[in-house]
Amino acid sequence: MQVAANGLTFDVEQRGERTAPAVLLIMGLAMPAAAWPDEFIDRLLGHGLRVIRFDNRDCGGSSRVRSVRRQNLQLALTRALFRLPVHAPYALEDMARDAAGVLDALAIARAHIVGASMGGMIAQVLAARMPQRVASLTSIMSSSGNPSPRVALGRPRALRVLLQRPGRIGDIEAATERLMHVFGVIGSPGFRAEPQALREHMRRVARRGFDPAGAERQLLAILASGDRRELLAHIKAPTLVIHGANDPLVPVAAGIDTARHIRGAQLMIIPGMGHDFAPSLQPMLADSIAAHVRRASIARETDAAPGAPNAALA
Repeated sequence: MQVAANGLTFDVEQRGERTAPAVLLIMGLAMPAAAWPDEFIDRLLGHGLRVIRFDNRDCGGSSRVRSVRRQNLQLALTRALFRLPVHAPYALEDMARDAAGVLDALAIARAHIVGASMGGMIAQVLAARMPQRVASLTSIMSSSGNPSPRVALGRPRALRVLLQRPGRIGDIEAATERLMHVFGVIGSPGFRAEPQALREHMRRVARRGFDPAGAERQLLAILASGDRRELLAHIKAPTLVIHGANDPLVPVAAGIDTARHIRGAQLMIIPGMGHDFAPSLQPMLADSIAAHVRRASIARETDAAPGAPNAALA
């Protein structure tokens, strides 16, 4: 379904009982909501959760944000590494307001927020800037925006494949092949997906549409948003940071750095995991997120109980 939020229109899917705890999933760079695997969603639903996923701005079936002129991505990357300002049509803060607007459109006051890669960055900003909307935070294969090369830079081959311009726009099979190549490079070396199943999943993602110009604007938003380490110190929601030990795109150092700057964050490093949701990892990932949601819900109920020391703060 389509909802209006933050002056834009977003393509949104929701499943599960409306009275169940709400989990909002925020996907990463250039990837539509369909990139969240159905099996992963089903596992979350099996834990009694209400699951919402949506296409970010400039992606899938959601609104495009047109910019006046294209920018040089290589120059923007260089400026970001040297901590110089990067100009962009919008920033991660705008995308966090998008997510809050989606919750408003669904009449959800507070949700458990799960973000992957760029989605993790958006989720972090949402948790820091709008704490009343976030019951818990799960940041997966993401970063703090720390520009240190050890933290910020993945392996050269992974960066090259991410920045490579696609071939024939609008060609589903060409887009599928490109996604197969990308995830062949950045995927989990210890948990390789069965090729045909991966191809079918990537074809579903490709059908939702890939917008190269939109992907560039999203990347500029990341670069323009800069270092978020000071912002992360404001996050009060119970936080789970998940990262693959073998992530070639966003180094595991980025996950460690993220957890270090969020008070009380739990860090889960998975050997063999890269920058994807490998099928054999999905049950563990979903179960870990569901357990985190359950712990956060119990803690909130305890704090809100009459006579509890922190009842006034709940």
